[in-house]
Amino acid sequence: MNTKRIIDCERKQFQKMINFRLSHQFINIGVGIVILSIVMMFIRAFAMDSETEWLKNILQKTLLVGMLLMSLSKDKLEDEMTVSLRAQSYAIAFVVGVIYALVMPYVEYGVSNVVHSGGEVYKDLGDFQVLLFMLMIQLMFYHVLKRYR
Repeated sequence: MNTKRIIDCERKQFQKMINFRLSHQFINIGVGIVILSIVMMFIRAFAMDSETEWLKNILQKTLLVGMLLMSLSKDKLEDEMTVSLRAQSYAIAFVVGVIYALVMPYVEYGVSNVVHSGGEVYKDLGDFQVLLFMLMIQLMFYHVLKRYR
């Protein structure tokens, strides 16, 4: 009986973690953070010195946080269908993100060798690029799936 209670407690905690969503107002906060981060990235790229690597890293992280807030926020009308569509969009984003992370370095290597016709070095994708791609895919597929439900 004691192990059954432990299993039930763990199942409740797991379900609470799976069903975690922020309130609907966080989507507006996330959009604001994303827009502000993108504007600041353009300002940094064109108006500031290139010596602000720390600012680039901070802006990349805030962009990811804004997109994560958008991804985790509820819709105005949250039902079983939107929960299912959100889960599908996360699964699609994961699969496409893994394929992207595996294939893109080779594509980039091949293109850079063709363009520069020299021995370009193979380089891996950064964590920012993969996470940004996965969050963009998740948000895009979620809204497309919602539109065609």
